[in-house]
Amino acid sequence: MSLFSFARIKAVALKEFVQMRRDRTTFAMMVGVPIMQLILFGFAINSDPRHLPTALIDRDHSSFSRSIVAAAENSTFMNITYRPATDVEAESLIREGKVSFIFIIPENFGRDLVRGDRPQLLLVADATDPSASSGAVNSMEKIVQSGLSRDLSGSLSGLAPLPPPVDVVLHKRYNPAGLTQYNIIPGLLGIIIAMTMTMITAVAITREKERGTMENLLAMPIKPFEMMVGKVSPYIIIGYVQTAVFIITAELIFTIPMAGSYAMLIGAVSIYIVVNLLIGFLFSSIAKTQMQALQMTFFLLLPQILLSGFLFPFLGMPKWAQYIGEALPATHFMRLMRGIMLKGADSGDLYASFWPLWVIIFVVSIVAMFRYERTLD
Repeated sequence: MSLFSFARIKAVALKEFVQMRRDRTTFAMMVGVPIMQLILFGFAINSDPRHLPTALIDRDHSSFSRSIVAAAENSTFMNITYRPATDVEAESLIREGKVSFIFIIPENFGRDLVRGDRPQLLLVADATDPSASSGAVNSMEKIVQSGLSRDLSGSLSGLAPLPPPVDVVLHKRYNPAGLTQYNIIPGLLGIIIAMTMTMITAVAITREKERGTMENLLAMPIKPFEMMVGKVSPYIIIGYVQTAVFIITAELIFTIPMAGSYAMLIGAVSIYIVVNLLIGFLFSSIAKTQMQALQMTFFLLLPQILLSGFLFPFLGMPKWAQYIGEALPATHFMRLMRGIMLKGADSGDLYASFWPLWVIIFVVSIVAMFRYERTLD
């Protein structure tokens, strides 16, 4: 037999192509992952977010205040989406994550401006994500000056030269120093749990299929729900160990503050662990091999990293990307972690992030049990 033969190489290559064609799941992943990366990185990711939701409290209602508000919206950094009546209502909006800024124009602003008293404007920024708020914070003085440029003419032209006629006061809420760790570290636990819990469960159950031990489980008088609970329960302990290590490291090494309740944090982590274990169980009911299970885990993990607000500002993404992100469990867990750790939010503030996780648990459980029942048949 010759040492080298194109015919033998051709035969092996053809065999691999046939096997690849039969393994439709792997082939779909090979095509789908690059397409998804191109779409997400090309259209959804935005490191310079614009049109961020803003709550406006205008207590002056003068022509000067209207000019400043118009300039703020024309800058494209802000969209005035809420006009709360009280400071308490505004604080609730920023604590719940519905707005990125609170813009307050005080009473008698126009009168004090005409007198030359340099009245103050207050911009409160949600600095849990410094990259999202930095654009508006750094440009606010120029925005105010551009808004007043037409009004400060004629008899008021003497107010236009430096120093600026208005004193813009900036409050960076929850992260005054603008440290990136405050944004990344709380969200990192969500990515760690999503990756490990989903992958461990999916691979562990798929491994039993490959080894033939699944047939023994199918022969047992056990219901799909019992099977699912029994499979995911041991890995919940692993999730708690990961959480304990994370909290200790975050506080001792990175000095991340813990403004909220540990009990609420553990509750949020518990729900999120169950969500990802159930997703792993669902993947195992679809995948035929461990490789397919890993591919499915990665296929879900990529959008959870990019579209959840972990690396890039969520409110800065286009609407279609935000709709996809709202369907991902990591998005809601990021809000829970940052809300609890950095903002000290209570259950009322975080209700909008808790209930989607329960919906995901219900839907995934139903689909996973249905898939498992089909396996039994």
